[in-house]
Amino acid sequence: MRINNTEINKLTIPADKPVFYRDDEIKGFGVKVFTSGAISFFLEKKINGKGKRITIGRYGELTAEQARKQAVKLAGQIASGGDPIAERKEKELKGVTLAQAFADYLATRKDLKPKTLKDYNRVISTAFEDWNNKPLLSITKDMIAKRHTKLGEENGEAWANLSMRVLRALFNFAIGKYEDSQGRSLVPENPVKRLSQTRAWYKVDKRKGHVKPGQLAAWFRGVLALPNETLRDYLQLLILTGLRRNEAAKLEWANVDMNAKTFTIIDPKNHNDHTLPMSDYLFDMLARRKAAAVNGYVFPGTGTGGFIVEPRKQMAKVTKASGVEFTVHDLRRSFISIAERLDIPAYSLKKLLNHSGSKDVTGDYIQIDEERLREPMQKITDFVLKSAGLKETAEVISLEQKRQHG
Repeated sequence: MRINNTEINKLTIPADKPVFYRDDEIKGFGVKVFTSGAISFFLEKKINGKGKRITIGRYGELTAEQARKQAVKLAGQIASGGDPIAERKEKELKGVTLAQAFADYLATRKDLKPKTLKDYNRVISTAFEDWNNKPLLSITKDMIAKRHTKLGEENGEAWANLSMRVLRALFNFAIGKYEDSQGRSLVPENPVKRLSQTRAWYKVDKRKGHVKPGQLAAWFRGVLALPNETLRDYLQLLILTGLRRNEAAKLEWANVDMNAKTFTIIDPKNHNDHTLPMSDYLFDMLARRKAAAVNGYVFPGTGTGGFIVEPRKQMAKVTKASGVEFTVHDLRRSFISIAERLDIPAYSLKKLLNHSGSKDVTGDYIQIDEERLREPMQKITDFVLKSAGLKETAEVISLEQKRQHG
């Protein structure tokens, strides 16, 4: 048949699968009739030795005559060595917006932690809200530099650096993701490099706050004065184990072995399940909590997840009662500081904290199981309790005294 509007209007809608009709004048030109009644024009040609079907457009949006002209034009491109499919794809990819690239990134990075995912979404929706509909390739080095400065002045230097690290990760992803038909990246370079090239990153000092040994007595008095037993135990567990906030909050009874006196953090920050021994004090605490368990979490809460959320108001009460200001992560730093003060071996401390040894070749050969961690864990707990006045024979030695006595 010669494909024209009159002939197309005579076609019947197929019942079970699409039907193809081909033109008897232009080789490879035809229409595809779908079971829905929709009709599209196409051109079939060999491109680089492989048979390809190029969709030209829908009938209704294009007339048959318009589609025929496009088919002739495409056939000429192909005859001259062109690849309309690759060119169309490349044009589409060059128009990928920041928001589209971010969606592709999230679809690929399925292993992102909920907190990381939340932070990334917050950055893209706030720091770069006005860039979301811009093509990724239109974001220049100068735009990056100006936005970094603006974020630093208006939202803080740490937030500016975080926002640019997220954007840097997104561009690195795009460099590998979006390629032309020859496998060459359509994103020539990462524009966030400008900040490194000009040394424009803000120097933000890491937090160093922790509860000092001399403050432990006051801090524990403040904690033990809290009326909520779950909050009391949660804060104590943090300082006695060095766990991260969510690792402790989401601890489930299914992962607590009271017979072996161990507990396991499933899928922590580095994705390596982390088993720790209980000190005597922690064993007694968990045994008491187990007897009164109300759901599957060691520290149940009223939030949607069923586990405790960061108790900031209660922490403020502890600070008011004790005079010790602290954050949840300060308790992890306190654990580390005490372990170092007690000369806990570096590899044992690394294992207690579940730090990766990827940059330490020697560490990869040293295997330390939870039983070898029991003694250092007990040692740290004893020091904390003695310093807090909860265990007899406390002996808090200053660093200066320690140096003097070798």
